[in-house]
This record gives sequence, C-alpha cells and structure tokens, in this order.
Amino acid sequence: MITSLLIANRGEIACRIIRTARAMGIRTVAVYSDADAEALHVRQADEAVHIGPSPARESYLVGDKIIAAAKHTGAEAIHPGYGFLSENADFAQAVKDAGLIWVGPNPDSIRAMGLKDAAKERMIAAGVPVTPGYLGEDQRSDHLKAEADKIGYPVLIKAVAGGGGKGMRRVDASEEFTDALLSCQREAASSFGDDRVLIEKYILSPRHIEVQVFGDSHGNVVHLFERDCSLQRRHQKVIEEAPAPGMDEDTRAAICAAAVRAAKAVDYIGAGTIEFIADASDGLRADRIWFMEMNTRLQVEHPVTEEITGQDLVEWQLRVASGEKLPRTQDELEINGWAMEARLYAEDPAKGFLPSIGRLEAFDLGDDARVDTGVEQGADISPFYDPMIAKVIAWGEDREEARELLADALSDAIVWPVRSNAGFLVEALEHEAFAEGNVDTGLIAREGDALMPPELPSDEALADAAAALIGELPMAGFRLNAQSRRTDTFLLDGATIAIEHDGAEPGSEAVDSLLIAEGGQVWQLARWRAAGGTAGAAGDGAILAPMPGRVIAVDVAAGDTVTKGQKLLTLEAMKMEHGLTAPFDGTVAELRAEEGMQTVEGALLVRLERNE
Repeated sequence: MITSLLIANRGEIACRIIRTARAMGIRTVAVYSDADAEALHVRQADEAVHIGPSPARESYLVGDKIIAAAKHTGAEAIHPGYGFLSENADFAQAVKDAGLIWVGPNPDSIRAMGLKDAAKERMIAAGVPVTPGYLGEDQRSDHLKAEADKIGYPVLIKAVAGGGGKGMRRVDASEEFTDALLSCQREAASSFGDDRVLIEKYILSPRHIEVQVFGDSHGNVVHLFERDCSLQRRHQKVIEEAPAPGMDEDTRAAICAAAVRAAKAVDYIGAGTIEFIADASDGLRADRIWFMEMNTRLQVEHPVTEEITGQDLVEWQLRVASGEKLPRTQDELEINGWAMEARLYAEDPAKGFLPSIGRLEAFDLGDDARVDTGVEQGADISPFYDPMIAKVIAWGEDREEARELLADALSDAIVWPVRSNAGFLVEALEHEAFAEGNVDTGLIAREGDALMPPELPSDEALADAAAALIGELPMAGFRLNAQSRRTDTFLLDGATIAIEHDGAEPGSEAVDSLLIAEGGQVWQLARWRAAGGTAGAAGDGAILAPMPGRVIAVDVAAGDTVTKGQKLLTLEAMKMEHGLTAPFDGTVAELRAEEGMQTVEGALLVRLERNE
C-alpha cells in the first residue's frame, strides 16, 4: 500500500483526497501557489510545498515542479485529482519515468481516449454504440439521402468546413432532405469555399448519461452504475444525480455493459467515466443511447456514485494504484437509494453569473448534507481558479427525498459577502420539470429568467429581521387588543427600504446589522440609525460607500450647509441607485466624491461636521 501521497491539485479536490488518505493512514503532501498559501488543503495536509506564482500555468500546470516536490518530500505517489494535469498523458508518463506511482490510468489509455475520432473507431470495434452519422467521401445527393434514411430522422446536415451555424440544416423527413441538402451545399460553398457535408443524428431531447467504471492491473473491470448530468448551463454541469431518472433495468444493463466494454478496449486501470448522449424524446431506451467520450480520471460528480453504492472511490484509486485488486466484484455492487449533487459557485446570477471574489466573512452550509469544500469562513475567493467553492450532496431513500433534502440544505446556505449561485440552484431543484424528472440539457436555456432567484427577501423575512434589529427602541402605534405594527427605514445591502413589522419585545437587545438567509440568497439588513442614515458611516459624520460602485450624482459642495435627510450624492451599484443622505444637520467639511468616479466599499465620500 502507498504510504505517502502528493496531491497535484488544490481546493475541494485536494481536501477530498486528503480525507480518504488520512483515514487509510497515508501521509499527504500538498502543493500550493502564492494565492493558496493559507488555503485549507495546505493546512490539512501533513506537509506542503510552494510551487510558484498564483496563475495555474506557472504553478499547478507545471509538471516538473510537482514531480520535484514529490521527490523532495519523499512521496511515493502522485494523485492528480480532477482538472489541471489529471488527463495529461505526458505528465502521467513523466511521473512513472521518475520512479513514482501514478494514481490514474496508463498514459496509453489516456492517449487512446483523448483522440476523439480514434476513440470512436475503437468503440465501434468493441461493440459500443456511437452516435449515428455519416462522414464519407461519397457526396452524391442520392447517396447522402440514403445515408440519412438509414440514420433515421431528424438528422442534421452540417458543412464539413462549417462554423457559426452556417451551412447547417435540420431535416425532419425523407422528402425534405434533397432540398435542404442543396441549400446547405450552396451556403457552404459561398461561406467556406467547400460544399462537402456530413450527416449526424439530431437528438431531439438530449440527456447526458455517464457510467462510472473502474479497472485494476489484474484485468478486472466493473461499473458502479450510471449518473445523470443533464441539468447543464452552457455545457457546464449544474446538478448531477444517481441513478438516472426513468432508467429501467434492461436499459441500465445495456449501457453499463457497453461502458465496461469501452474500458476494456483500452486496457483501463483506475477510475474513469464513459459519457453517453441519450435521445430521451421517447424515454430512455438502450437503442437511443450513444457513446460520446471517456474521461480518464475521477469526476467532480463522483460523490453521488459513492452515496448510492457505499464505496469510497478515492480509496479504490489508491488501492488499485498500489497493485491491489478491485475492492468489490460486480455482483457485490448494488444501488441503494438516490443521491443528488449541486455545484456551489462563487458567482452572481444577477450579473450574468460573473465570478464573485473576496473574503468569505460568513460561510455556513450546515450539517444536513454532505459538503465537499476547500474553503472555510474567513477564506479569500481568488480570481485565479475555478469559482466552484463547494459541492453539496444529499442522499435519500428515493429521488424526491434526495431532491427535497438538497433544496433545503441550499436554502439555508450562508455565503457572504461573496455572491453564490445557491438561490439559482434552489430554483432549479424546485422547478416543476426537474422535480418530475423531465430534464434534458436544454432545460436551463429554455427556462431562463424563470430560474432566477428573487431580488428581495420575502415580506415575512424582512419583518422578522426588522423586529430583531429594532431591539430596545420603543414600540409605536400600540392599540389595545390589537397587534402593534410600525414602519421603519432600514438599509438592505446598502439601499434604503421601508419595512412594516411588529416592533420588538421590551428589553430585547438591538444589533446594528444582520444577515437574512432565504432560499439560498443572502442579504444584509442594517439599522438606518446605526448607519447614520447614509448607507454607510464609519463614525459621526463620515459617509462611506456601502459597496463598490460609481458616483453618478453629487448634490453638495464643500462648505455647504445641509439638513438631516438631505441627499448628498447618488451611488450606482448592482444595477441600482443608492441615495446617500445626511444623518444630521451640519456642514460639508470634506468632499471626496465627484461625478463619474468609481469607488470601493468603505471609501470615505463625504465628511460632515455637526452644527451647534
């Protein structure tokens, strides 16, 4: 058994591998860049080695530095994780040539599956179904039509030299083919100077189904059943689950057997995933599921397979790399329950899913679901790497239980002030089509705004938070035999908002601000009085920017006399205008804001002196 292991990765990937290695009594070595000097994976490992500047191309992607770190620390083996160098055959070979153990498939297997055309030829030879299509030299119209008829409609005619959607036609019936072909050829010749075309099966309701396979050096290969990764956004997986909804036993047996044949065709060792595309327009059927490609590594979504099989796939990797046989035979593996995984990203759905960076002042994902993460409260989200900060995984007796548990866990997630996609994930999980299992790869693109989380908390959440903030302030509007109600002005993420609430219990303790977490969204509610009525104040008369933004109007000048509540300037941030006002009668002693300037959060914009 391997006794010391270097992990050539970072973040949640490295933390995940460290967790299993530690349980197996294996010493771990982390590597880190400048940006990750204080990262969680660095502190969790037994030893850590600095390998370069923050950009991955100067650190995590430099194989020589990683191999040198392994030799320097006496590590026996290198685990590449997933991403970075995990599917780099040359790096795998370099690790082996250095006399180290490579925790992954043989370099030849990586190369064989990395060449997509050659891989499909291997799959055909191995009896693995591939997507029907025609790419041949015979371009006669009658031959092309015959090939299309053989494939079955609808088909897609595509210019061989095409791009940008030009020279492409969908054909739904045989009698439409010839006219569509001629049109496509004319456009291809005009746009690219080449009228050659290819024909592919058009998948009406595509689903992304993949099968986890595992091989050892003794010639054994098993599958650990399938996963459904169809919920995608711009070809990136969002929520994965195992098993696949609507998968019957006969279809499962066929697709899993095909996956095992695919792995055996390249003498596969270690963890791998065979990815299939399914035409689910008539449900999942074995004759409508085709090979796409193989990922020669462990997948991000491997936890859902672990949850339904009770197996630790990282442990399997380490045992196989140590020369052991697979821990289980095929007959010893079975599906138990249902699991779902959501990828939690530091990104802002309200801003087109732009990555969000900064310090995690609040980070709490609860303990009701499995959480694989590489960050903790107080950590900095860096701009240098993938914005995924955690994976949240829920297991249930059936799909509905797993879905509800995952939605509940994400609803209670607190990520602040860094923005996250937790609210978007909740909306996706609760969408009617997803809840019913009617998912294909185009669902998110079709639904668009319907999956966007609300911009504001519910009235109930606002009222409860307002009452908590008011604290010891006296209640107003009291009427005999009637519930007390009052309306006060607060700051919600720096913008003023009037909230009607029940007041406060006498003697309760007030606070200056608190976070509202609802449906995966997080907002900060602050007392107007505590903030000086300015959307941000660092002391008496100091008017601070509540968030990064642009000054779009300045209504005062240095030396002006102002009255309480008078607007001083307007800040534009997060697609909203925020008016900053005077907290008391006074004089503008200092004015640092000017129209058009960009400002950072906490910057002093105006300083007032109180009038006697």
